[in-house]
Amino acid sequence: MSSFLPVTVEEMRQRGWSAPDFVYVTGDAYVDHPSFGTAIISRVLESHGYKVCILSQPDWKRDDSVAVFGRPRLGFLVSSGNMDSMVNHYYVSRKRRHTDAYTPGGVIGKRPDRAATVYCNLIRRTYKDVPIILGGIEASLRRMAHYDYWSDSFKRSVLLDSQADLISYGMGEKSIVQIAEALEAGIAVKDITFVAGTVYRTANPDSVYDALMLPSYEEMKQKPALYAKSFKLQYDNTDPIRGRTMVESYGDRLFVVQNPPQPPLSTEEMDQIYSLPYMRTSHPSYDAAGGVPATAEIKFSLVSNRGCFGGCSFCSLTFHQGRTVQVRSHESLLEEAKLLIADPDFKGYIHDVGGPTANFRHPSCQKQLTRGVCQNRQCLYPSPCPNLDAGHSDYVILLQKLRALPGVKKVFIRSGIRFDYLLADKDDTFLKELIAHHISGQLKVAPEHISDAVLRRMGKPPNAVYEAFVAKYRQLNARMGKQQFLIPYLMSSHPGSTLKEAVELAEYLRDLGYMPQQVQDFYPTPSTLSTVMYYTGIDPRDGSKVYVCKNPHEKAMQRALIQYRDPANYALVREALRKAGREDLIGYEKKCLIRPAPGQARPQKDKSLPAAGTAGQPDVPKRKKKTIRNVHKKKG
Repeated sequence: MSSFLPVTVEEMRQRGWSAPDFVYVTGDAYVDHPSFGTAIISRVLESHGYKVCILSQPDWKRDDSVAVFGRPRLGFLVSSGNMDSMVNHYYVSRKRRHTDAYTPGGVIGKRPDRAATVYCNLIRRTYKDVPIILGGIEASLRRMAHYDYWSDSFKRSVLLDSQADLISYGMGEKSIVQIAEALEAGIAVKDITFVAGTVYRTANPDSVYDALMLPSYEEMKQKPALYAKSFKLQYDNTDPIRGRTMVESYGDRLFVVQNPPQPPLSTEEMDQIYSLPYMRTSHPSYDAAGGVPATAEIKFSLVSNRGCFGGCSFCSLTFHQGRTVQVRSHESLLEEAKLLIADPDFKGYIHDVGGPTANFRHPSCQKQLTRGVCQNRQCLYPSPCPNLDAGHSDYVILLQKLRALPGVKKVFIRSGIRFDYLLADKDDTFLKELIAHHISGQLKVAPEHISDAVLRRMGKPPNAVYEAFVAKYRQLNARMGKQQFLIPYLMSSHPGSTLKEAVELAEYLRDLGYMPQQVQDFYPTPSTLSTVMYYTGIDPRDGSKVYVCKNPHEKAMQRALIQYRDPANYALVREALRKAGREDLIGYEKKCLIRPAPGQARPQKDKSLPAAGTAGQPDVPKRKKKTIRNVHKKKG
């Protein structure tokens, strides 16, 4: 019978273990579900015969907190958790968040800032020579020198600051098994330099075969433009077939070496990983605190794929999961769906069948599987590649099978839908199925902006593509007798966006008659093209200069323009319009965004205009207005 992996010495001894092979230290509460990296890596190791204990959210202020299970036989595995600890703790404004969805009861403060580094240093103080393998999203995106937004500084590889021996970057299932087998065979951790998907340190770069030398850390720190060049080299080598080993210097006797990524998982390998004996919930010791809030989002959802060839500049998926899409079989997903149906809390609704991009169910083209992804062009940007396979037939059949399962009332798709990829498919079957069966009232999509100048920096399609999708979506809804609406996700202050482009977006929303309740300010997280633009003012793809909005007040103005009808934003919007030379948008005409300042003479009111501060949505029936506002309030 399946059970949770040990979280206490007592549970370890109940299994008859005197010591674990590995202790997995994580900044999250222990949730044994395949949506959590800790669960996947620990269960994969268990399936290969290794004994793994889970040390969840140790008290980093006490050195002995990592000694709960004693010294592990093979080593410590360390992760900050499912989220970067700094993103977990701070808004883009750098103000502290008040809750943590990955902690029992949503309590904040149960993990340190920069958790991956803190945990590793804590272990190193307690066990001087035990192998430490660092993994997870926080380490994966900081594996080489990088810009750190929270300190506004250029930092070394986290491998050095953490004192870990190896970084297992990316998803890590293959590399962690190879590392474990090497340690089991008696190979010293310093000699494990041959595993794909890992980063290690060396004093002798000549020992690295056919390596690509990156600019040194000191050079990049002095000249940020060199970091843009280095990042482009790294970005071009994120494919396991084409990717080369890369070396970064930290002086005469210290070098960080990144091996090429681990190969993508086959469908059979994906199926095997998701069929492991997960308990599919959080550890019962958290029940008294109300459980772990993050489990609510994934309890009745299915992970269909991983990897993404969308290529959005602000997304780190290229660096973490790669551009090659990997998928599970229909049989695997149907078996997991039956587990959901058997859950006493299941009400008939599967909340999601997706991944990074829901409608990617195969590699963008078959050449990727033998030749790797292209280095000099994206699959969808600036337009779909002629070799792109945009078929959705496999996804349609999968969704039909899931809908047909006894006990299933509705199958929703809440992962992102890539609308330009959808339009590239000449067969409308998937879009029709989506509208007919898989949304409830509104579909959320992410055009992100409407200015082509900004979209180009974002790696997103021109606005005309989004307009074509909107037209097609409305046409099919009307033909099917449905009233279902589009909710666009928008981003303010992305590199390339000046006040001029922000005003253009506000005018677009004015003409649309819609004020979004949820707006995302650009958040410069490590290892994205957009973050490199933010730090260097250079687009790494072509070396061109990029305008970057860094002033907090201007960022507030750009955000306020998107929500210009909110009375609380009036002063910011007025200031923004004046600075942009667009005072023509202050007045009483229909095109105006805001009224003149209070105290000025007012002409007779034009009853055809909405009152200042209202958020009219002419495309949405009145009875729907409150519903849509509430949707955004819940998510924001």
